[in-house]
Amino acid sequence: MFNKYLLNSLLAFVLFTVSGLASSQDIQENNLFPRVKFVTGQGEMIVELDRMRAPLTVDNFLQYVVAGKYDNTIFHRVIEDFVLQGGGFTPDFTEIETFDPVVNESGNGRQNNFGTIAMARQRQPHSAESQFYFNVNDNDSLNPSSRRWGYAVFGRVVENDQLLRELSAVETHTHEATGYEDVPVESLILQRVELLPRD
Repeated sequence: MFNKYLLNSLLAFVLFTVSGLASSQDIQENNLFPRVKFVTGQGEMIVELDRMRAPLTVDNFLQYVVAGKYDNTIFHRVIEDFVLQGGGFTPDFTEIETFDPVVNESGNGRQNNFGTIAMARQRQPHSAESQFYFNVNDNDSLNPSSRRWGYAVFGRVVENDQLLRELSAVETHTHEATGYEDVPVESLILQRVELLPRD
């Protein structure tokens, strides 16, 4: 009886350990600059993430990627010459399931300049979960200062940043069901985000 219990405990420990290793490999924990592909109905772009400057943020983002949480979601907030925001809702505005909030890494030296990706959040500085945005301009107002927390930049578009300009130029309105402003009239679907193999 004792041996059977011991064997089951050992097996559970091994499975837990293997599962943990698989999870670590899934998000390429030893890769300082992992790349992901954003696939939309309007085209694709490649984003290089910066784990050196924003390790917690990159790990958080990639957990959503490998879990498929961003698949078939929408860019729900679009402001031309400002931001393109997504990662929070399905096309019918159902909120996606989120993980724990991530610590704000906005003081990492990266700026909210055109083509960068950063975490969206509530007013509380450490409230970012799944939502992200792309800067479609140089947005100094989103950077930290001596008086305020900023929004954590954790990567940049390295292929096809022209897609950002195209997506951010669509017609928007106030969404009737939710009351959200700056919602595209025609849904901008994020079909999937893929973690690319290491070079």
